[in-house]
Parts: sequence; structure tokens; C-alpha cells
Amino acid sequence: MQSETFAPLKTERLILRPWRDADVEPFAALNADPVVMEHFPAPQTRAETEAVMMRIREEMAKHGFSWFAVEAPGVARFIGFIGLWAPNFDAPFTSIQDPIVEVGWRLAKEFWGKGYATEGARECLRFGFEDLDLKEIVSFTTTTNTPSQKVMQRLGMTHDPAGDFDHPALPKGHRLERHVLYRLRREDWSKTP
Repeated sequence: MQSETFAPLKTERLILRPWRDADVEPFAALNADPVVMEHFPAPQTRAETEAVMMRIREEMAKHGFSWFAVEAPGVARFIGFIGLWAPNFDAPFTSIQDPIVEVGWRLAKEFWGKGYATEGARECLRFGFEDLDLKEIVSFTTTTNTPSQKVMQRLGMTHDPAGDFDHPALPKGHRLERHVLYRLRREDWSKTP
């Protein structure tokens, strides 16, 4: 698989790398944590985590990008994921251009508040704009997930209220149904510090 030979992305404190079989245990623990999964419909079982890992590896092989496993050398071998993803659901913003690529992250709670999500996502934006030649990268989350929205803002992304949407994978009236959309175009990214 391409994901097994992908060269890791590196930042000052992080390595964003292909997934290893050994990542399943800490990933399952992260996905089972109700605090981490507060802005998702429910925590995930180990079987669901294994299925997600398989899909991540398939997406890496298909696109040359995906959610990367994140290591913090000298701190932890696995702290979560940060990366790029091609959403495959129908929403107004997904039908405007192809490809639509989002930047996203999910870290174990003991690694929150250290700037890791912003640092890793910045490198993913660089990778997306410079290496993949993307014209725009989006990010989205529930209206209640203000910590992730603050990361999007630190990345220089702009909220697009006209693009806010009801996530089609959630039932009408679900507490997490409404999502906010943030955007960053390549020409605007090149102007950010």
C-alpha cells in the first residue's frame, strides 16, 4: 500500500506518519474516550476503530493523503491523528468543486492545549497546497466545538456562514447536526505567517 511507503511529514515537535498495526490500541482508547468524542455521535468500539484504520490506509493508497498517525518524539509514540481527507457526503460545499479536501485532527485529551493540532495542521496545509497543488482546503465541525473552531482560526481559515450545513450522516434534530464551515484558499495561505 502507498501508505506504508509514504514519507512522513515533520514539524518541530511532531511526526505525521503512516499508520502501524501497533497504533490500534492507543487509537481505540482515544476513540472510546467520551471526552474526546464529545462532538461526535458516540464513542467507537475497538471493531469500529479497526474499520476506521483500514479505511484511512485505503484512502492513503487511493489519494496519497489521509489522516496521518501523529507521534510526538520523546513524549509519545501515538497522540492521535492530523491530516487531510476527501469528504464523501453530499453537502452544498462538496458539490461546488472537485476535489474537496478537509484538514482535521483528533488527539488524545492528555495532548490538548499544547498547540499540537495547530502545528500538525499547519504542516498538512503546506503539504496540501505545495505538494498536492490544492487550490482550497476546508475544515468543518459542529457548532458546539469551539476549541476546533479556534484552531481553524489560528490556521488563518475563514468561517463561511453561507456554507454552514446540516451533516447528512446525522438524523434531523440531532444535537450535533449543524456544522460550521471554514475555508482557506492557497493564495490566502501564502500570506499567513
